[in-house]
Amino acid sequence: MHNSFLIFKMAASLRSIFQSPIASTFLQQISYRNQLTWCRNLTLTRRLQQDDAAAEAEDEEIGAPSTKRLAVDVPTSIRYLDSQAFQDGYGDKPVWFHYRRNFKGQIPPKTRKSCVRKGELTTASPCPVCRDEYLVLDAKNTKLLEQFISPFSGEILESQKTGLCQKQHTKLVLEVMRAQNEGRLEKQLPFRTYDYDDYKS
Repeated sequence: MHNSFLIFKMAASLRSIFQSPIASTFLQQISYRNQLTWCRNLTLTRRLQQDDAAAEAEDEEIGAPSTKRLAVDVPTSIRYLDSQAFQDGYGDKPVWFHYRRNFKGQIPPKTRKSCVRKGELTTASPCPVCRDEYLVLDAKNTKLLEQFISPFSGEILESQKTGLCQKQHTKLVLEVMRAQNEGRLEKQLPFRTYDYDDYKS
């Protein structure tokens, strides 16, 4: 009986708070801001889609290639990782080791969706794979894929640690799974210990 009275009293106080003019004004402002943000995002998305469609149509009319960056095949990327130029640039560290992101706070936020748009870099600090055209994520390029796999757990490192954009990180996950299915990469399974006395009848 006492609990039901407290619940009824709390419900009445909440009702009076939401019916106050200050609360109604605050809720209207929040709703207006959400609608305004949604409209801005929708307008920006439509404008970007129109720009992309116009650029593709212009490239088709001119006959220009769809990409403006250097297109490197997988065998060339594999030879690049064994070359002296790669050793001079990265040394014995992974390709993402010296990459630094600018962000506020101590916890790194989620990385950007993509570094390349319309075949060109759209940021001054592209991710470790997008900034070097010779780094091609492919199931055959196991030497590059191993740099993004933890040697302790065998799991793929998070994009917040490596700095890869979401597009390249998604491609990395797919190529690692493909390499593991083809037997090019070893898939580490967790070691489990069992107490066999529990299974004795």
